[in-house]
Amino acid sequence: MVTLQLKQLSIPPGQRIQFFDVNWQDFEAILEELGEHRATQIAYFQGILEIRMPLPEHEFNKEIIGDMVKILLEEMEISRECYGSTTFKRQGMAAGIEPDNCFYIQNYQAMIGKRRLDLTIDPPPDLAIEVDVTSKTQLSAYHALRVPELWRYEKDKLHINVLGDEEYIESQTSPTFPNFPVIEGISRFVEMSRTMGTSAALKAFRQWVRERI
Repeated sequence: MVTLQLKQLSIPPGQRIQFFDVNWQDFEAILEELGEHRATQIAYFQGILEIRMPLPEHEFNKEIIGDMVKILLEEMEISRECYGSTTFKRQGMAAGIEPDNCFYIQNYQAMIGKRRLDLTIDPPPDLAIEVDVTSKTQLSAYHALRVPELWRYEKDKLHINVLGDEEYIESQTSPTFPNFPVIEGISRFVEMSRTMGTSAALKAFRQWVRERI
């Protein structure tokens, strides 16, 4: 058997690597070895571990979409707690995930001041965001952790996924923002940011939201 250390691996931006037959103890050890301050993100579900290295475009898109969610919540005067790319994991479900961004909205009060999470006690985030998701491992992990709403930004379009019994169900409306055409709005203003810049696009997005309140 050949044993390699994780520091020997080099994952190019935009690529991912998968490991099979990884038990929970090994998954926990890998998380500890990787540490918290890293560029890579992980997903784990029933023995399959995936480590990915995002592209700069991925990082840009996740930031601006997260900013748009904050604008929606602010303009609607809805409280929230943002947990970014926190590692969410639960041994009983053999699942772990690091979203691109996530928000506690309905359950925000339960999360005020929390700096360590335990999903056997704490709820999963109410809304998670993933950019350019193509991996079944990631979607399965989200479903196992029972995240109610998952936004996937893929191929310049927002997709809304709502938790179902067996899998996520794609929806044309967001349960969190039922009165807003967020698929149209998010996709439109992300595209606008590429020509007008982030600040101008977010300012225009805020005005778009205000016109619909």
